[in-house]
Amino acid sequence: MALKEALQRGSIQSSPYQKQGNVKNSDQLHMFSENQKAYFVVKRSLDIVLSFLLLAVLSPIFIICALAIKLESSGSIIFRQERVGRGGEPFRVYKFRTMYKHTPNNVATNQFKNPGHYITKVGKILRVTSLDELPQLLNVLKGEMSLVGPRPLILAEEKIHSQRLKRGVYSLRPGVTGYAQVNGRDLVDEESKVNLDTEYLMHISFFLDLKILLKTVAVVFSRKDYQEGCVENADAVTANKPEDANAA
Repeated sequence: MALKEALQRGSIQSSPYQKQGNVKNSDQLHMFSENQKAYFVVKRSLDIVLSFLLLAVLSPIFIICALAIKLESSGSIIFRQERVGRGGEPFRVYKFRTMYKHTPNNVATNQFKNPGHYITKVGKILRVTSLDELPQLLNVLKGEMSLVGPRPLILAEEKIHSQRLKRGVYSLRPGVTGYAQVNGRDLVDEESKVNLDTEYLMHISFFLDLKILLKTVAVVFSRKDYQEGCVENADAVTANKPEDANAA
């Protein structure tokens, strides 16, 4: 059963952190402590300010990426794909297009057995450097995402969705980067990804968010744990999971 249908029929049990339907209003976060509610309010303000600043500072890179994409292959510059956001609500995520037009849509990249057939040369560079994620700053401004949070998944990844719902992960806005992305990146298996998402939820704080942002820069520049295609073809990286969120 598709996630959307499961949510509509109530066949997936919601967490005490999350109500069915749209939970964008701050009063829907009543299961969090007062300090955590304040954290979300301040975090949203920081997301808006930092996203505006990053869009302004990185605008030359946006232009270069757009020109490179357009010159290499036909198709749109921006790729839009339906993902699952806060409260299980679907939204359109923005990314720089890194694949050819004939690529199957709504398929997780780690499910491709031959990703090289679909990824363009420019796209390869964008993906390795994570520059393809920059347009998600627009999603952050729209309130659909945060700079830090669990990565938004496509609707087809039902196994992870089910576990996220049960553990309350969908009470959080999805992030441009997240705890799993700095603890295994593309090599994290489904179970470990959910465990890391849950650990982030249980230890949310500005300090943890800052550590994730700083570690994201290091991971991107080192290309650590970058992998295209089926994750089962790579060694599991569950050993990369820190003992607790304070180790980020």
